[in-house]
Amino acid sequence: MESFALDAYVILKLLWWVLLGVLLTGIGVMVGMDMGVGTILRYVGRTDAERRVAINVIGPHWDGNQVWFILGGGAIFAAWPLVYATAFSGFYIVMLVLLWSMIVRPLGFEYRSKMPSERWRNVWDATLFISGLVPMLVFGAAVGNVLQGVPFHFDWRLTSYYTGSFIALFNPFALLCGVMSVALAIYMGGARLAAAAGEPVGSRARTAAIVAGLVAIAVFSGAGYWVSTLDGFRLVAGPDPAAAQTPLHQQVVRETGALLANYAAYPKLWTLPALAYAGLVLGVFALAVRRPALGWWLGALAWIGVMGTVGAAMFPFMMPSITNPSHSLTVWNSGSSLRTLGWMLGFTLVFMPLIVWYTSWAFWVMRGKVDPAQVEASDHAL
Repeated sequence: MESFALDAYVILKLLWWVLLGVLLTGIGVMVGMDMGVGTILRYVGRTDAERRVAINVIGPHWDGNQVWFILGGGAIFAAWPLVYATAFSGFYIVMLVLLWSMIVRPLGFEYRSKMPSERWRNVWDATLFISGLVPMLVFGAAVGNVLQGVPFHFDWRLTSYYTGSFIALFNPFALLCGVMSVALAIYMGGARLAAAAGEPVGSRARTAAIVAGLVAIAVFSGAGYWVSTLDGFRLVAGPDPAAAQTPLHQQVVRETGALLANYAAYPKLWTLPALAYAGLVLGVFALAVRRPALGWWLGALAWIGVMGTVGAAMFPFMMPSITNPSHSLTVWNSGSSLRTLGWMLGFTLVFMPLIVWYTSWAFWVMRGKVDPAQVEASDHAL
C-alpha cells in the first residue's frame, strides 16, 4: 500500500507538471489572442468604426478567456506552492506592473465607447495597447528568466531571498523571449481578426499576422541557438522523487549546454520544436492563401510546440537558482502533498472540460463576420 502511494505521488507530480504546461499554453493561445488584438488595434483600425470592429470581435470573449490566466495562477498556488511563493516574492515589482497593466484592460473595453469624444477614445485605445503588449512581454520575459535561472536562495527555515534587481529581469535573452511571446500573440490576434472581421480590418489583420509569424520563426531560431550556449542545470544527487523533500536536500550543478541534455538523451523530444516550426510555417502559408481559421489553429499548435520545447529543456527544474544551484526548485521538491494533488486532479477532470465546452459554445454562438455597419447600428456594441 505504501509503495502504491509513493508511485501515485510521482505520477501526480508529473501529471501536474504537464497540466501546468497546458494551462500556460492556454494563456498564450486564448489570452494572448485578445492581447494581440489590443496590440495591433491602431494598425488594423484606421478609423473609429474600424477599431470598434476589432474590439467587438473579441469583446464577447476576452473576459471568459481570462479564466486561463486565473487557472494558471491558481494551479501554481495550489500544486506548486513553493514555486508560487518564491516567484511572486522575487518578481514582486514585475507582478505589480503586470497587474496594473491588466487592471486598465476591462476599463478600456467598457468605457471606450461611452463618450463620442475622439480624445477620450484615443486614451482608451492607448490603454488597450499597453494592456495587450506589456502582459505578453512580461509573460515571455518570465519564461526567459526561468530558463536562465533566477537569483534566489533559501535559509534553513526555507525563507526565500531574492538577490536580483528589477532591471536585471529584463536582460537581453529575457527580452528576446518577450518579443517571441508578443509576436505569437499578434499572430493569434491577427488570425482571429482575419477570420471574424469585415474589410478592410480583416486584410490588415492578416498582414499583421503574417509578419508576426515570420518574426516568431526568426526569434525562435535565434533563441534556440542562444539556449545552446547558456549554462543549464543538472540534478546530481537528491532524494527519491516520491520522498518528501525540500530544495535543501539535493545537489545541483550548472553546465553549459545542459538545457539540451534531455534532447540528447531522448531524441524524440525534438518533435516539440519541430511542432513549433510546423505550426508557424504552415500557419503563415494558410494566412497567405486566405485560410485564417486554419491559420489560427496552426498558431495554437505552434504555442504547444514552443511551451513544450521550454518544458522539455528544463525538466525536472521549474525555477532554477543561479545564486545557489542546489536550492533550485524542481518537480520533485516543490509540489503539494499527495492528497492535495489528488483532489485537485479530480476537480480539474470535471471543470476543465466544462471550460473548454463553454468557450467553444461561446465562439460558436458569436460566429460570423463583424463589420462597421453592424457595429454602428447596434446599441449594445462596444
